[in-house]
Amino acid sequence: MTTIKLSFRNIKKSFKDYAIYFFTLILGVAIFYVFNSIESQTVLLDVTESTYEVIGMMTTMLSAASVFVAFILGFLIIYASRFLIKRRNKEFGIYMLLGMSKRKISMILFFETILIGIISLAVGLGLGILLSQLMSMLVANMFEADMTKYQFIFSQDACIKTLIYFGIMYVIVMLFNAINVGKCKLIDLIQTSKKSETIKLKNLLLCTVVFILSVVALGYAYYMVTGGINETVKTPEDILKPIVIGAISTFFIFWSLSGLILKIVMGMKNLYVKGLNAFTFRQVSSKINTTVFSMTIISLMLFVTICVLSSSLSLKNSMTANLDELAPADIQLTISVKDDDWLNQGYNEKQIANSKLGVRKNLEALNFNIDNYFNESVEYNIYRTEDLVFDDTLGDSKKEVEESYLTSMIPYSVEEMIMTVSDYNNVAKIYNNEEYSLNDNEYMIVADYDSMVQIRNIALKNNEEITVFGHTLKPKYNECKDGFVDMSSNHINSGIIVIPDNVVDENYKAYNSIIGNYKTESVDEQRKIEEIIKGLINNPLSEQYNLPTINTRLDISEASIGLGALVTFLGLYLGIVFLIASVAILALKELTESTDNKERYKMLRKLGADEKMINKSLFRQIAIFFMFPLLVAIIHSIFGIKFCSYIISTFGNEQLLNSIIMTAVFIVVIYGGYFLITYLCSKNIIKEK
Repeated sequence: MTTIKLSFRNIKKSFKDYAIYFFTLILGVAIFYVFNSIESQTVLLDVTESTYEVIGMMTTMLSAASVFVAFILGFLIIYASRFLIKRRNKEFGIYMLLGMSKRKISMILFFETILIGIISLAVGLGLGILLSQLMSMLVANMFEADMTKYQFIFSQDACIKTLIYFGIMYVIVMLFNAINVGKCKLIDLIQTSKKSETIKLKNLLLCTVVFILSVVALGYAYYMVTGGINETVKTPEDILKPIVIGAISTFFIFWSLSGLILKIVMGMKNLYVKGLNAFTFRQVSSKINTTVFSMTIISLMLFVTICVLSSSLSLKNSMTANLDELAPADIQLTISVKDDDWLNQGYNEKQIANSKLGVRKNLEALNFNIDNYFNESVEYNIYRTEDLVFDDTLGDSKKEVEESYLTSMIPYSVEEMIMTVSDYNNVAKIYNNEEYSLNDNEYMIVADYDSMVQIRNIALKNNEEITVFGHTLKPKYNECKDGFVDMSSNHINSGIIVIPDNVVDENYKAYNSIIGNYKTESVDEQRKIEEIIKGLINNPLSEQYNLPTINTRLDISEASIGLGALVTFLGLYLGIVFLIASVAILALKELTESTDNKERYKMLRKLGADEKMINKSLFRQIAIFFMFPLLVAIIHSIFGIKFCSYIISTFGNEQLLNSIIMTAVFIVVIYGGYFLITYLCSKNIIKEK
């Protein structure tokens, strides 16, 4: 009982000093519960069956991510426990002087760990349960669900999973503490506060050379993922090269700067001897010098956090914004014109012959009249010929294209999609897009996929002519015009060749499509129409006629919302955990340093430094220590976000600036909050009792 009482007393006495430790544990538990309870929160939401499937996939991925998150939080808890033990070395030394055995000290730590675990789990779960109700609203808003059935939800599965994961972590911490106490020596525990770490000044020339080489290597890594991506990143495996180069360069930048900073400042006599600057910069140099590896990991984690949050939020916002622009009609029905090669794919001769009739006549043969359901509709054809592939459109510009872009991403042998200008204008009219006109000897290209637009523009600027259906045509415009035909949630149109009506050869028809708007605006009624079309497969005549592929605004909306939600929640989950882990490690390291340096601050007071000067020095140390890895991470992120923007360019990056601003606010709040708490706790540790 004495051991338990002592454990209670120690926790109560030290609670203020361990505010960051408790805060981080509680936050970790709450976040873990919130994201693992999403499946339970969505049960009562009124959503469609396809949305439930998306939610199911999302919860599966979040569960998988939780294993990784558990490792991150477990590492954080073990790291934090080192701070707790180091903070109390002198206390443990006094216990041993009074005759307490190491086994008894281990038991004190054992009970303290259990009590800390119970408190943090209880408070964290309580906070998580409250926050999960807000998450329910976020999920409902994300999936545009009806919340009429909403009620207060407690996720038993998420609670059990949280208890199991964190229970295992605390058991590991107990074992870790027992091992650490077993290794302690009385002399080290008593004199720990009197030990002074010697600052080893590194060779200035070596540090300078290493720094320059690291900056050059890092610059090359930046070039690989931005300006030189087309030349250097030709396969998915190639992306590992700039990542490895960047990580190694970051390590050596911290290593070299830890030796350069103090040397440079020492050379600036007016700055170095002013106030407590000599003490401040020696402390900063010592901290960075002893945490080069940790600073590297923290900086890379912050870099990942910034990129993940910015990109995931941008992707979701862009997909939502794209919906009105890229899916402006209610439905798109398409039938491919088939030849004898389709016999090997399960089609019979009658279906192959009837495919040439188009969408309308095939549906009418199956007793479905489009005019009964559609308020307006537009029919158009897509043509293709082996005589016009992508390579043919490049002409003499092919060499210039290959010098600037990845040859592996250029679809040289793919047959071009061809439309008549009247068909395109009919589609543009129902989409509310710009309409065009062409002379008999002209062509134009309509596209909205940025990477392909850039490639095609090289040929168009060089006025490359094409030959199609026996006619030689020159480009009317020296660049692609923005537009599309197929509805989608992102920019996927890599190019449509638009030609005069009198040039086309009907024998090369590849697709027939109809785009339309329903007579009803009711979502339920629209769903019924789509089910009727899908149900035509049961019509006996379907063995003779063709069912069109269906592409609807409702399906695109649900798919984009689902993907946007998946990316957003996964990004938030990993981003928040990475951010908390990074800043908590910095905070705990700073608190450890403050504990170790209490004697140094006492010496400063004896030398005449007042509390204002000491607090100012402490504030500067913590500010530099916190800003150093964040600044490096921000520089990395400038190029990382540019690369992410290139990867997700098909979804659009118009919302990227807003996402970056949101991410910056997010980081300022959490990072700044931890910084403020660290400063206040450190000031409490070093102040004269």
